Amino acid sequence: MTTSSRSFGIFKEIISKYTLYKSIPYSPVSKKIVLVLFCIVSSVAFGQQPLDADGKTWVAPYFLDAPDGWVVERFPIPIDFAPQIPYKGIEDIRFSPGWGNRFADEYWTYCFLWYLDGKPEITKETIQRNTELYFAGLIGRNVEKRMIPPNKIFKPVTAFMKITAWKGDLVTYIGTIYMLDYQTQKPITLNCIVHSKSCSALSEKAFLFFEFSPKPIKDDVWVQMEKIWAKFKCSN
Repeated sequence: MTTSSRSFGIFKEIISKYTLYKSIPYSPVSKKIVLVLFCIVSSVAFGQQPLDADGKTWVAPYFLDAPDGWVVERFPIPIDFAPQIPYKGIEDIRFSPGWGNRFADEYWTYCFLWYLDGKPEITKETIQRNTELYFAGLIGRNVEKRMIPPNKIFKPVTAFMKITAWKGDLVTYIGTIYMLDYQTQKPITLNCIVHSKSCSALSEKAFLFFEFSPKPIKDDVWVQMEKIWAKFKCSN
């Protein structure tokens, strides 16, 4: 089986039904501590300097929901671990509570909005190239700190196709990213949905919303990400 075919066919199954966040008895203090620690871990993994300490001080001109327990981070574009991606703007991330917990249903489940200057051309090819560059850079950023042996490292393989545009989208793509999971140091396939949108109120901007998870597209973990996108508004 070729690497490209594996990028379509491999779906990682997560065996645990509980996340770290959900397992903690509720109290405002305990939940806040977990979210702060999550921010620190995700910032170290992604290796970028956030726009601000808690990801919320910067006032976005749009509305992108952050469900209870999901962590918000925002980074400038160009992305410092993937400077070859030729855009300028903001990356606005939503990490699920179980994103960094390999025993959670939500492991590697997260989404982000690219709020971009101008009107870059968006095609299947640009989506494939940019996701490949993005995850190659993200993995490369983690090689030394996680002491990943060279024989485990391989180039991410991405494959996308255009599908019928979802409600409100200019265009919608679906695809996969076959790559090294730097957290477990094993291969993983992330499924991905990409939504492209424009807003008349922000006519000189473009919006790309990416959803990622190793779970099959019909799994419940995708429902929350689709709700985030469904609630998106061009003005805040």
